Amino acid sequence: MELRQIQYFIEVAKREHVTDAANNMHIAQSAVSRQIYNLEQELGVELFIREGRNVKLTPIGRVFLEHMKEAMQVIENAKREVEEFLDPKCGTIRIGFPSSLANYTLPTVISAFREEFPLVKFKLIQGTYHYLTDAVINGEIDIAVLGPVPKESKKLKSEVLFQEKLVALLPSNHPLAENRSISLSDLREDQFVLFPTGFILREIVISACKQNGFQPTISFEGHDIDAIKGLVSAGLGVTLVPEITLIDNHPRSTVKVRVTEPEVTRSVGVIIPKERELLPTEKLFYNFLRNFFAMLGGFNK
Repeated sequence: MELRQIQYFIEVAKREHVTDAANNMHIAQSAVSRQIYNLEQELGVELFIREGRNVKLTPIGRVFLEHMKEAMQVIENAKREVEEFLDPKCGTIRIGFPSSLANYTLPTVISAFREEFPLVKFKLIQGTYHYLTDAVINGEIDIAVLGPVPKESKKLKSEVLFQEKLVALLPSNHPLAENRSISLSDLREDQFVLFPTGFILREIVISACKQNGFQPTISFEGHDIDAIKGLVSAGLGVTLVPEITLIDNHPRSTVKVRVTEPEVTRSVGVIIPKERELLPTEKLFYNFLRNFFAMLGGFNK
């Protein structure tokens, strides 16, 4: 079994089309087909079902794909570890984050880090809370910055970096828009704009509302923080967002109002795997990240 056979197999499986896979890899289709055939002959099983120009994985092909993806990840990590051992200041960091940390928090840290280590490269992966925790566990990424910070488990090491407040974002013509602060229960009759089911910020807001005696009415949903702010700006509802998401990015026709009864907060922190070591460059960034927020004393102070 050759490395290029595995690479060709994974690409064909992803695209379900031999020609498309060959074009993407800038290789002749006949070469891809021949290597897939040789791989199947060596294994003694068919990995694909041919349907005209398209292909689909067989059941055993799907099993083989998962193992080969893991194998390629191990090979890639080994290559990176060798490169970073020679010079950690020139490596690559794979880091995951949610949309609520995309506009200010993470760019601020990365900018500060690159001032000190300008040759380090970043591969940024944005995703939901549950996707990020799973991605760290399964090795797709090794560091994720997210909020709230999950409890430590057998597979994850968690550390809180800072606490941040959630504030109400209201249309500028809202009856409470001129208030300096409000109680969360003041919004019980409003329509809310929230993330879809499965997003952790949605769960935080709904939980806070329930603790104050009401179930929020959700009128619209947005898949990222900018979409939610845009819907509020259009007058389609109110929302609660992390205060930090409004720094340098306050949408027109909206106002920010503090929520004081109760104060709604979330922890923001970093997770890394417990069962494997960070690569040298990632360890460099991880320690920088912790020191960065320790010196700031948290953005909420």
